[in-house]
Amino acid sequence: MLKIGLTGGIGSGKSTVAGIFQQLGIPVIDADEIAHELVEPGKPVLEKLAAEFGPGILTHGGELDRKALRNLVFHDPRAKSKLEAIMHPAVFAEMKRQAEKIQAPYCIFAIPLLIETDSQALVDRILVVDCPERLQIERVKERDGLDESLIKRILATQATRQERIAQAHDLIVNTGDLSLLEKQVRDLHQNYLNLSRRRNDP
Repeated sequence: MLKIGLTGGIGSGKSTVAGIFQQLGIPVIDADEIAHELVEPGKPVLEKLAAEFGPGILTHGGELDRKALRNLVFHDPRAKSKLEAIMHPAVFAEMKRQAEKIQAPYCIFAIPLLIETDSQALVDRILVVDCPERLQIERVKERDGLDESLIKRILATQATRQERIAQAHDLIVNTGDLSLLEKQVRDLHQNYLNLSRRRNDP
C-alpha cells in the first residue's frame, strides 16, 4: 500500500487536509492521536516517561500533565531529546502496525514532525501543506489563544518552510480558501490512486 506522509508547520492546515482525505474514503493514521493514546494511564509509554522525568509530570489521578511536561522540555534540549527518544519510536511502531491492517489503495501518515525527526523512510511520498508564516501565527493565535512570542518560539523549533518544501514530492498551498484547498486534495487523490494502480499492476 502506498503511504503518503502528510506534514507541515503549526497552523498550516494539516488537520483540515487530513479531514478532506478522510471524506474521500482514505484512511488517515495520525501521529498526534497515537501519541495521546500511548500516554493514557497504565500504558507502558507513560510509565517510561514518569520514570525518566519524575512524578511531577503526572496529575493526582495518574494522568499525564501535558502542561508540566511541555514546560519541562521546552527550555531544556536534553530533556526534549529524552522525550523524543521515548515517544517517537513508540508512535512510529504503532503507525506501522495500524497500516498493516488497512486494505486501501493508499493511506495518509499524518506526521507533523516528519522532516524534523528524519523519518522520511516511513513513507513513499511526502505531501507538504504550506502557507505564509504570518498566516500560521494568526491561525494558531485564533485556534489556541497562544501569545505571538510563544508561537514564534514553537516555529523556531520546527523545520523551515524551505526545508519542508525541499523534501516534498507534492505541495498544497493553503491560504484559507476552502474550495481551492479541496480541489488540490481531490487532484492529489486521483494522482495517488493512479500511482497505487500502476504500482500494483503485474
